[in-house]
Amino acid sequence: MKKHIPNFLTCCNLFFGCIGIIFSFKNSLDIAAYCIGIAAIFDFLDGFVARMLKVSSPIGKELDSLADCVTFGVLPAFILYQLMISASLEKVSQSLVDGQIPTAMDSYLPYVALLIAIFSALRLAKFNVDTRQSDSFIGVPTPANAILIGSIPLILLQNPTYEEIILNPILLVVLAVVMSLLLVAELPLFALKFKSFAFKGNEIRYIFLLSSVLLLVFLQYLGIPLIILLYVVLSVISNMVSVKVVGEDTNNGDDDKLIEKK
Repeated sequence: MKKHIPNFLTCCNLFFGCIGIIFSFKNSLDIAAYCIGIAAIFDFLDGFVARMLKVSSPIGKELDSLADCVTFGVLPAFILYQLMISASLEKVSQSLVDGQIPTAMDSYLPYVALLIAIFSALRLAKFNVDTRQSDSFIGVPTPANAILIGSIPLILLQNPTYEEIILNPILLVVLAVVMSLLLVAELPLFALKFKSFAFKGNEIRYIFLLSSVLLLVFLQYLGIPLIILLYVVLSVISNMVSVKVVGEDTNNGDDDKLIEKK
């Protein structure tokens, strides 16, 4: 019986992903965004419970990827699509007010958001066959990308004055393209997996968690994009430090060999 618990949690992830898609069709983007957050909790729990109960299975792995593709691929793509529709309509209305003729491009731009769904599927397929991603990630994880996109309607709900800045068609297109590329980029990123709770060896994780809490407390939803940015920046710094340490160790090893030869 216990072997089915992780799969049940994965199905809960998928359920909220589907609910979120329905609400995105209704343009209730705040509820759709909350569905991403709830689904992310189940996404964490299914893996955690599987490891705790030692009941991981190939079926569970495939089911998890399929659920993630819907929840963290299709759902954020639809949220971004609806945001870009709103931005395009506003631009068309402004063009008509200014006596200008809207271009056909204004109608097609929102479809760029669907790149998120496509590249999320590519990222998940790549993750399943990439043995390098057991203790870390290569490319931005789909849940992080989905949470970033899901935060946009919540930021607008909390800060309506930012609407003119955020609902800029060009900005949203750039966001869609950049995040799509980051999903499949050969960029090593640390995972929040603790082999022990000691500070040594987990410095980057504790710094990230503490900073994330502070950003959420002081900035609320506005802190979410900054947390994702911080995640990428800290990962890059961590990689640079690791490369430097490995380089120093290699040089020391070469020096020792030279001394032995003498």
